[in-house]
This record gives sequence, C-alpha cells and structure tokens, in this order.
Amino acid sequence: MNTELTINQENKTKVHFVDSALINPTNPITVNLIGAGGTGSQVLTALARMNHALTELNHAGLSVRLWDNDMITEANLGRQLFAESELGLHKSVALINRANRFFGTNWKAETQKFEKGDLRKLQSNMKSEIYISCVDSVKSRFDIAEILNELKIDKSYYRNQCKYWIDFGNSQFTGQVLLSTIGNIKQPKSEKYETVDNLPFITDEFGELLTISEAEDNTPSCSLAEALEKQDLFVNSSLAQMGSSLLWSLFRNGLTENRGFFLNLKNFHSKPIKL
Repeated sequence: MNTELTINQENKTKVHFVDSALINPTNPITVNLIGAGGTGSQVLTALARMNHALTELNHAGLSVRLWDNDMITEANLGRQLFAESELGLHKSVALINRANRFFGTNWKAETQKFEKGDLRKLQSNMKSEIYISCVDSVKSRFDIAEILNELKIDKSYYRNQCKYWIDFGNSQFTGQVLLSTIGNIKQPKSEKYETVDNLPFITDEFGELLTISEAEDNTPSCSLAEALEKQDLFVNSSLAQMGSSLLWSLFRNGLTENRGFFLNLKNFHSKPIKL
C-alpha cells in the first residue's frame, strides 16, 4: 500500500495554487516594480494593459509603485521606452506620468533606489503583495531578497502582506524570469495535483551562478551603439512580454505548473522552469 501511494504521488503534476487574496481582492493588488530601464519600462506598460484587462473582468486591478533613481540619457533612447523630450527627467517619473495619462491610473513613482537604508522610513510604500525586480546588478537582487525577508516578518500591514517576487534578468542575448513566494502560501488539498507552497528566492536557488555572473561589466553606456553591445535590442521586450504573461496566467488560471523560464533570443529557444 505504501508503495502504491508513493507511485501515485510521483505521477502527480506539481502545481502552485495562487494565493486567494490575488484572485478575488477587495482592493487593487499592490505591486512594487523595481527598475525602470530596458526591461522595467516594458514591464510597466504590460502591467498597465493587464490592469485594464483585469478591471474589465470585474477584478480590482493593480496599484503600481515604480522605483528607480536613474535619469534619462541619450544612451537610453531607442532601446528603452523614452523620448528625446524626456531627457534629464527621472525614469520612474516619466514612465509613471505617461502611464497615468494614457491609462487613467493613479500609480506612483519613487525617485530613489529600493534600498534597505530606507526600510523603516518608507515601510508603508515598500510593503506590497507582488514585487517585480528588473535590476542589472547581482548586489541589487541580494539586497531585495534581504528586504523581503524582513518585510515578510512584519504583520502590521494586514492588507499588503508580501506574497510573490518575480525577478527578470538578462545578458546580451539570453535571460530568465523566476517566480518566488515570499514565505509559504497555503495550498488547498488536492487529489489531482501535488501542491507546492514555497518557491525559493532566486538568490537562494541560483545564488552561486548570480555571484559568478557579477564579474560581467555593468558600467553605464554612453550611446545606443555601446548599449547594444551589452544587451540586444529586443531581449528586454521579449522577456517583459513572456514574464508578464506568467503573471497574467496566475490571475486568469489561479495555478501554475511553471515558475518561470530561460530564454535564448539568439537561437529563439525558451525552456520553462517547472516547479
């Protein structure tokens, strides 16, 4: 009998059921989007489209806060979603103003980094149900992980309990998106599936690989031509669309067998990351 149970368990598909608070919320789902560069600028637009679609489906939608302290330079034009008239503005402010005007939202911009030093002063702003990181340094990811580990302990803000972290990362032609839970998400009992309540942080699961990749040159680019030597023209937008589709499927399906994917734009190959 024990052997049969083991075999049946092995044959079950692993899935993660989305926290019920995200499926039928009373208030808009709070999202902290960290990074407004090549990927973050594209993800923000995807979130705005997603918000519109969700509200049309009688969902409460999303409430987004964008974090970035960078200013728009000549090198950002073309590969990132900025216009010449926006040169010298903060990336977060330019993008949020544009999204609010176009989609009629009331989202917020932060002209500073998402850093632990501001944790206590900005705790109410830093607390959200979903975190999306589009950062270009390994240190930033480890800093975010440290902040999330502290925030998940604090239960003083009942409404905005931390639930998920989605990390976007890429090199010149390749990239990945990974979904993590912030703590354990209670799963329903299921005879059909093997439920997974905890999806580890990228810093815990792939920390060693991230540290190795940190040796890559991350110095700022002075022109579009120089920027394209580091990141191809469409790698950010491809990751943004596919990663946003992962988030969209969580809202629409309520469960997932995949927690992300690896993408190679040079040979047009993508591989899902199973639970």
